Amino acid sequence: MDSFPAPAREMVETMRRSAADEPARAIAFQGSPGANSHSAAMNWAPEALPLPCFSFAAAIDAVKNGDAGCAMIPIENSQAGRVADIHFLLPESGLSIVGEYFMPIHHALMALSDGPFKAAYSHPHALSQSRHYLRERGIVPLSHADTAGAAAHVAQAGDPDIAAIAPEIAADLYGLKIVDRNVEDTTDNTTRFVVLAKDPLDPATLAGQDAMTTFVFAVKNIPAALYKAMGGFATNGVNMTKLESYQKGASFAASMFFADIVGAPGDPAVDRALEELAFHCEEVRMFGSYPLARKRG
Repeated sequence: MDSFPAPAREMVETMRRSAADEPARAIAFQGSPGANSHSAAMNWAPEALPLPCFSFAAAIDAVKNGDAGCAMIPIENSQAGRVADIHFLLPESGLSIVGEYFMPIHHALMALSDGPFKAAYSHPHALSQSRHYLRERGIVPLSHADTAGAAAHVAQAGDPDIAAIAPEIAADLYGLKIVDRNVEDTTDNTTRFVVLAKDPLDPATLAGQDAMTTFVFAVKNIPAALYKAMGGFATNGVNMTKLESYQKGASFAASMFFADIVGAPGDPAVDRALEELAFHCEEVRMFGSYPLARKRG
């Protein structure tokens, strides 16, 4: 069962058996039952069968291997920024983004006792989202693979001096008491998830509705290449809502860029902008076009 804590394993096995019977209905997610990704998957597709996976790579492999029809993957958080490794996993996956989902994130401090606590376990992003709360109380943050898994770990450990930061549902699932609610540092804490599938959506099916397109690119290693590559979006009135750089390999010669734009291929303005981008790039790789879930700006 990978490395799921013991209190989660029976639920994980039950969900896996159900998903195995109807893999096309299954939606893979990273984490133990009760994790934020589990809730996001069920909110986005209530009719789907949840398939818990221990890692992001395992969730992606479930789709590639035909064990799930799609995967729900967190990509960025309003407080903690982008989710580590996603920019590397997406290009390697061969999967396409077919949807996005925004979910407000609220966490609770839960434990076997009322405290005080020496340490709290959770996913690094959840710990980052509650760093001021933890610091003010002198609680040491300790990383775990996922939020709900942290709750299961605390239940398994049986130590009254440790707690978990996780969605409230995890307390019910793993027999913990909620010590404090809404321990995230801001009230508008939100995570953006993307839905990955084997086949991309045909951009033509998005005609007449607001769409988002995601891609990565590497500009030519010459002066002002990025400036020139971006010019096509400005002159064609295409709104770029995200541009993040990251290093690929150890050359440090030029960065890869991860980008979101509003619109989809087939729109003349988008087509012209992407054509100009390609002229100034060594590589452009499309991840897909999909319905816009939230207005940008």
